Amino acid sequence: MAWLYLVIASFGEIFGVLAINLFNQKRSMLRLLWIVVTFGFGFLFLWLAMREIPMGTAYAVWTGLGAAGTVLMGILIFKEPGNWKRLIFLLLIISGAVGLKLFS
Repeated sequence: MAWLYLVIASFGEIFGVLAINLFNQKRSMLRLLWIVVTFGFGFLFLWLAMREIPMGTAYAVWTGLGAAGTVLMGILIFKEPGNWKRLIFLLLIISGAVGLKLFS
C-alpha cells in the first residue's frame, strides 16, 4: 500500500507544478489555493508512504516520478518542445526511479 501512496504523492507534485505554471500565467487567489492544496495532498501521501518506505528511497522515487510527470504535462498541456533528447532523459529518470524499487 505504501508504494501506491507514493505514486499518489507524485501526482500531488505533478499537479502542484502545473498549478504554479497556471498561477504564473494569471495570478489569482483560487490558483494560489490550488497550489497549496495539491502540494499539501502530495505531502500527505508522501508522509503515509514514508511510514513503510525508507526516506531516501521514497524521496528519490517521489521526485523522479514527479519530474517525469511534470515534463510530460509540460509537453502535452503547455506545448513545450518534446524532442528526442528530452524524451531520452525522461526515460532515464523513470528507469532510475524504477531501478530503485527493483534493487531495494
